[in-house]
Amino acid sequence: MKLIFAGTPDFAAAALSALYEAGHEIKAVITMPDKPKGRKGEPVPPPVKEEALKHGTPVMQPLSLKEDEVFEKIKAYSPDAIIVTAYGRILPERILKLPKYGCINEHASLLPAYRGAGPIQWAILDGCEKTGVSIMQMNSGLDTGDILAFCETPIGKNDTTGSLFDKLAEQGAGLLVRTLEQIENGTLTEGVPQPEDSPTEYARMITKSDGRVDWNRSAEELERFVRGMDPWPAAYTKLNGKILKIWKTEVRAGETGDAAGTIVRSEKDRLEVQTGSGILVLKEVQLEGKKRMDCGAFLRGNAVKEGTVLG
Repeated sequence: MKLIFAGTPDFAAAALSALYEAGHEIKAVITMPDKPKGRKGEPVPPPVKEEALKHGTPVMQPLSLKEDEVFEKIKAYSPDAIIVTAYGRILPERILKLPKYGCINEHASLLPAYRGAGPIQWAILDGCEKTGVSIMQMNSGLDTGDILAFCETPIGKNDTTGSLFDKLAEQGAGLLVRTLEQIENGTLTEGVPQPEDSPTEYARMITKSDGRVDWNRSAEELERFVRGMDPWPAAYTKLNGKILKIWKTEVRAGETGDAAGTIVRSEKDRLEVQTGSGILVLKEVQLEGKKRMDCGAFLRGNAVKEGTVLG
């Protein structure tokens, strides 16, 4: 099948790689512009661009998809379908209608749940027991099109956004390839409309400031919060004026009467913090300017007194 692929992050790069491996003819790739990173601010290409260049595929990085020039370029490739995976922009109506099989989106949730840019993070933050990937026929709405296929996966008690990301990227790429095969051979002709009366949660994009820990929340919520913010932006608080990132925790029942954020126990290999409800045990942390380490190693190099208030 002749395809144009639109996507940006690693999740999308996994799907693009699977499409190459399945033998599809990728006519062009559309992705976001390179972003400046590091102290020097040198431009870094998105993962999808790197994958496309390995295969010699033309790459488009338009600032807007509304320009006539962009539309004409896409039209000239005469794609059978446009595949969209975590691209980062909404496709205009005239592009949606352009390909023979329309535009097909791979989305990392069980739609209609978690429409939006951050479905993996929010599924963990909200304590969902399962999530998945949906393959959708795109329309002009935000993740509202008919469902062509889906797969489910449980969310493990130790899953982070990073580990769940990897699972869903692999499963979603395989599902996308199988769905396109069914479309091409005519065994999948139409999708299933998303139920209009189902509850939907909008999964907004996570920002760096979202990682700040609110100790007034319960220990159960904060344990999920730490996993949901891993690997980025990481859950963080302040210890004696320095940023302290928190990577692994566990919940312990109990109340001490101390204010939320107070370190109520500091000994050997554990720091225990009073939350709005329950105790959060810090197991792996990273002090500003230092390496990530287990709490025992951290305490051997940093004296932390009980009664210290974080945040």
